[in-house]
Amino acid sequence: MKIGTINTPAGKKALLCGSGELGKEVTLELQRYGVQVIAVDKYANAPAMQVAHKSYVISMLDGEKLRAIITLEKPDYIIPEVEAIATQTLVELEKEGYNVIPTARATFLTMNREGIRRLAAEELGLKTSPYRFASNYDEFVAAVKEIGTPCVVKPIMSSSGHGQSVVKTEADIDNSWQIAQEGGRAGAGKVIVEGFVDFDYEITMLTVRHIGGTSFLEPVGHWQKDGDYQESWQPQPMSSVAIDKAHEIAEKITTALGGRGLFGVELFIKGDEVIFSEVSPRPHDTGMVTMISQDLSEFSLHVRAILGLPIPNIAFHGPSASKAVVVHGDSDNVAFDNLEQVLAIPDTQMRIFGKPEVHEHRRMAVLLARGESVDDAKEKVRKMYEMLKVEK
Repeated sequence: MKIGTINTPAGKKALLCGSGELGKEVTLELQRYGVQVIAVDKYANAPAMQVAHKSYVISMLDGEKLRAIITLEKPDYIIPEVEAIATQTLVELEKEGYNVIPTARATFLTMNREGIRRLAAEELGLKTSPYRFASNYDEFVAAVKEIGTPCVVKPIMSSSGHGQSVVKTEADIDNSWQIAQEGGRAGAGKVIVEGFVDFDYEITMLTVRHIGGTSFLEPVGHWQKDGDYQESWQPQPMSSVAIDKAHEIAEKITTALGGRGLFGVELFIKGDEVIFSEVSPRPHDTGMVTMISQDLSEFSLHVRAILGLPIPNIAFHGPSASKAVVVHGDSDNVAFDNLEQVLAIPDTQMRIFGKPEVHEHRRMAVLLARGESVDDAKEKVRKMYEMLKVEK
């Protein structure tokens, strides 16, 4: 593997499709290896754009505009960092010789909940929650009756809880349909109706496919609110049987998707039983805890894998936790105060993402801590959160 200076024949160039806080960390890691980064997103001054060499503002669902930029820039690596992308265009570009990370097929399948669920349950035989798909209102009503209540409703194309709701009784059906139609990344359309899974806890099994094989990180536990992550911690205590099953499932799904890079495999755990939920072919928001728990964060590992560099070991520094700072309201002038108190706690860090504005609610920063135990680390980030003052 050889990387030359930017704008020389041996220089490398990466184009990032999505420029949020996760993309910002990937950009910084790429630059540490001297890779030129072009950041693309649907709004100006996105976090990754603030540190990239160049940026473009387009709707990444617009295949023609996305193709035009890629044809102009001729990147060595196309790195999707969000779900809302013209995936069919990426499939075509890959056939033309472009390198889509991890693969265009992986991006295509995981953008659409139907694609990844059918791969996991119907092709690979992985255990999942009971599910039905519905293309219109009548099919939706029938699916809810078949799955039973309570059940979870999600657009087949969405993320971070957008468009997600719970049907607890028949009275919720109309409202849940409306929420799903308004919350989909590509607008109104098909939904998935999932039966509730009885589980003890849920994890993200961060899995790296790299030049030397497949590696697993310590399991990341987390809790969500309205489908969006609030806290994560590492390691989540698990039985050895459950860990082995989680590794087996993660390896099966990531092998089926192919390519190199880091994947976030979401799993439900009930005792020693492991149930597949979802997978992202990119760094995961719950994995931000790795910025303090490991010598190589999930972003570092993603970039090493992409570049074909070895990952001989992953050094874990100890029990750690993260807490998302979600700001509510409407403002283009968010500020964080009392940081001298927040960061006075030993073994803590903070990342302020630099998002230009918030409407309704938005994740704007993350608090990180390492402790003697997972509970100690969680207590630290909660104390940090209490002391943090947010001005809008």
